[in-house]
Amino acid sequence: MNKFIIYFLLSLVIISSFQCARRSLPTGGFKDTLAPIMVNASPKMNTVFFDKEKITITFDEYIKLVDLTKQLIISPPLEFSTYKVKPQGTVSKRIQIELMDSLLDNTTYTFNFGESIIDNNEGNKLPFFNYAFSTGAVIDSLEIKGKIIDAYERITDTYTAIYLYPIDSTFTDSTVFLEKPFYATSTLDSIIYNFKNLRPDTYQIIAMKDIAGNYLFDQNVDKIGFIEEPVTLPGDSVVNFRIFKEVPNLFWSRPFFINKNKIGFGYFGEPDPSAIEVQSIVPRNFRFLINKNRKTDTLNFWFRGSEIDSLKFGIKEKDTTKTYTIQLKDIKPDSLVISAITKNSIELIDSFKIQSSLPLVKINMDLIKIIGLDSLEVPFRAYLDKNYDQLALTFDPLPNDNYKIEFYPEAMIDFWGRTNDSLKYFVKTRPISDYGNIFLQILREDKSPFILELVDLNSKLVRRYDKINDLDYYEFKYLLPGKYLFRFIRDNNGNKKWDTGNYLKKIQPEMVYYSSDTIDLRANWDINQQLKIPSEIVSVSLIDSIEVLNK
Repeated sequence: MNKFIIYFLLSLVIISSFQCARRSLPTGGFKDTLAPIMVNASPKMNTVFFDKEKITITFDEYIKLVDLTKQLIISPPLEFSTYKVKPQGTVSKRIQIELMDSLLDNTTYTFNFGESIIDNNEGNKLPFFNYAFSTGAVIDSLEIKGKIIDAYERITDTYTAIYLYPIDSTFTDSTVFLEKPFYATSTLDSIIYNFKNLRPDTYQIIAMKDIAGNYLFDQNVDKIGFIEEPVTLPGDSVVNFRIFKEVPNLFWSRPFFINKNKIGFGYFGEPDPSAIEVQSIVPRNFRFLINKNRKTDTLNFWFRGSEIDSLKFGIKEKDTTKTYTIQLKDIKPDSLVISAITKNSIELIDSFKIQSSLPLVKINMDLIKIIGLDSLEVPFRAYLDKNYDQLALTFDPLPNDNYKIEFYPEAMIDFWGRTNDSLKYFVKTRPISDYGNIFLQILREDKSPFILELVDLNSKLVRRYDKINDLDYYEFKYLLPGKYLFRFIRDNNGNKKWDTGNYLKKIQPEMVYYSSDTIDLRANWDINQQLKIPSEIVSVSLIDSIEVLNK
């Protein structure tokens, strides 16, 4: 063969080989899914006779600390100013803890990092990493664990603190208000806690939603849970809690002038209007009325009569009476404004509601008319709210109908004798096929008082029964389609409301149970259900929900 042809063919082969060897991006290896691993600790984990000022914990890869202030639980607690933890805001293969103050003798300390330790590349968490040491001869090893549930709410908050106080000659029930606990832990992002490295002793144990994070019980903002008897270690190892918000102590702020007919009394807690006393010498025609502001924690003090320059008040608070003098100014008072709460449509089991900007004191039924589709008057009843600012008209609306509600002048009269103008409102009802019904049979062994509520998934009240019938059978008719739950409250004192607890008085809150299954109600459906209530002798701390049985 001609040499030229041979060389030509070889060249084509070489060029083809280069074209096939195209460049591409490297695909890399498998994704790292492993959490960081501790490879060394100095001093070593569970060191006894600890006397160092610095702790270094080394990992097999670069890590960073996330949300450390919330995740790190040190027990016994240390003041923030007495230690430093690095890295914060940077990455490192080491965690360094610097101790800048002396420690208690013969005490086991634990540093629980929660889920704050993650690797720098993939964010893999090292959950509940715990470093412990002892300033004495032994590492304490006893444990207490348990579960936290909210005494009233269906969903329990995470990050609940649990505190232990040794019961000695200095301990009183007030200690939780005044002194930090000896041991502390947290549920972190769950509702389960686990105390570790505890020494043998007798303790008061408290669960607390510690809003300020100061290890002290602030009765006005914190939720608390307790058990009546102390726990003893070794011995008690499982303790469950129901946490609740106490009725806060009542505090009054300084009264403030609003206008020539109105003074505001700010408060914190549950207000008692009878605590407000007029101490001024007032004209014989002076009259006043007190109601709640629905938007702020304020009592409105409305007054009328001959003009005066000032008013002196006494406010009872605990064992004292505070006095205040309010100078009055010629500022124009509020006008009477009536507006509808019920707009456009009204449900078959509901009432037509209106609200007033000023307190109403008289309703003239003859000057109110409800007219149906056939132009006939519809009988109704009127109820003025005890706060004097809302009026409800109840009647029996028909499905798929239209109604006109008319208020003639002087139908409503306010505290100063002023009246409304002519008002007209139009509402309509839905067809009955838009609704569903739930028929409930309660199964229980005791016949004690209770409150039965139907709520949505946000725990908003939809319907309520607080009167018991002999058959324990209840109808929830004309409900809009949606998802519902039952809330069952043991009304121990029969006052038709849920009562919270009190730590100092050692009163537990009334029991509340939620049905375990969601009721998915659709239009034009009837659902029959049974609700099984556990016996009261069952340990309440072990019950999360009650059983709903579809029939």
